[in-house]
Amino acid sequence: MALIDDIRAYEPFNEQEAVDRLAILRALADDPHVFDRSAPAHMACSIWTVDPDKQRTLMVYHNLYDSWSWIGGHADGERDLARVALRELEEETGVAGARLVPCGPGGIFSLEVLTVDGHEKRGRYVGSHLHLNVTYLAVASPEEPLRVKPDENSGVRWVDLDDVCTVSTEPWIADRIYRKLIEKLAGIAL
Repeated sequence: MALIDDIRAYEPFNEQEAVDRLAILRALADDPHVFDRSAPAHMACSIWTVDPDKQRTLMVYHNLYDSWSWIGGHADGERDLARVALRELEEETGVAGARLVPCGPGGIFSLEVLTVDGHEKRGRYVGSHLHLNVTYLAVASPEEPLRVKPDENSGVRWVDLDDVCTVSTEPWIADRIYRKLIEKLAGIAL
């Protein structure tokens, strides 16, 4: 599978990525249901979308997390996570003209294992689980019209990179993930 090869070839940016990369590879090798959200640890993806000047990123006010957040979603059986990430970007924000930036193997920008606490979704309880997350980098025009996806978010806006960790109310994500993505972005040519 191309995704496994891409993750194997991916060079971790820091210790968090090195540890999480091994966990993702283990799950991909051991769990035939890893692409299905019914698995307690399942594949998901995010898309870190920036403007052409690398000054702002597109964020949604995520209803579930009650915080400004990056964009992403579940694989739900799909193995082409880059395609899923672009689809989630359009569904959650209305942005259809984004372009993926080739970063690492298979376009992977970052890897994370993310915890998701148990919660209610559409009137049903969803148990705590792990997102085995592959992040892609995209560039989009801030001139594209934005729209919310009311069943998932209640706001969409471009946020200055300097403000990302302030607007997020998820301390671990802000400190460990968003700071990392911003730092990595500095070394990427769009």
